[in-house]
Amino acid sequence: MQKTAILIDGAYFLARFRKVYEDRDGNDARTVSRTLFGMALDHLKQLERPKDALYRIFFYDCAPLEKTFERPVSGNSIDFGASASAAFRRELHNELKRVRKMALRLGRLAERGEWVLRRNALQDLRNGALRWDNLRDEHFELDLRQTQVDMKIGLDIASLAHKRLVDQIVLVTGDADFVPAAKLARREGIDVILDPMWQGISPTLQEHIDGLQSVCPRPGSGPAPRNHIEPPVSDA
Repeated sequence: MQKTAILIDGAYFLARFRKVYEDRDGNDARTVSRTLFGMALDHLKQLERPKDALYRIFFYDCAPLEKTFERPVSGNSIDFGASASAAFRRELHNELKRVRKMALRLGRLAERGEWVLRRNALQDLRNGALRWDNLRDEHFELDLRQTQVDMKIGLDIASLAHKRLVDQIVLVTGDADFVPAAKLARREGIDVILDPMWQGISPTLQEHIDGLQSVCPRPGSGPAPRNHIEPPVSDA
């Protein structure tokens, strides 16, 4: 039986969402959830497979940070759990839990409690547009890193391949760290399709996939067709 699993690197997808779906609200969890589900079905359509060929959609992300820290310059407290980005992440995860054929895989954010200069602030310091004594809280960001997410993706690819649960995997990412997992799946006879959402990829990643397919709008090509969004269906 032909089955396709679609694995989505959540952080990558959300970053690309605002670039490729310019006509949609990237801060509305329901819109993002519906678009994601529609994109998965579009992959099946492009691969000439029926909807019932969908094994499952796996979405990998991190739960939002729920801690309070002191800002680096003013010393004022900031509650990351009360931020708009944290509220969006919680709402998105809740929306995805109600989508049929969706598996939400959550890692965690590892924080060192250290503030680091934002890249644009560092560049402004280098070119003289910003002076050290003019640095403010907004020029810094907390050093946060995802943990367990890449490992969960790799383990799921290995499990799908070794148990022969699917014969095809669509991987939505642009990260070359998944090359070993992709190579393993291909050795097991799995057809590995990469969707970088029109982002350029490294030659190493290109070498170890069976196909390259982006079904979202190409940036600058105009709004997506309205029928691109498919409503999620609760899995009773």
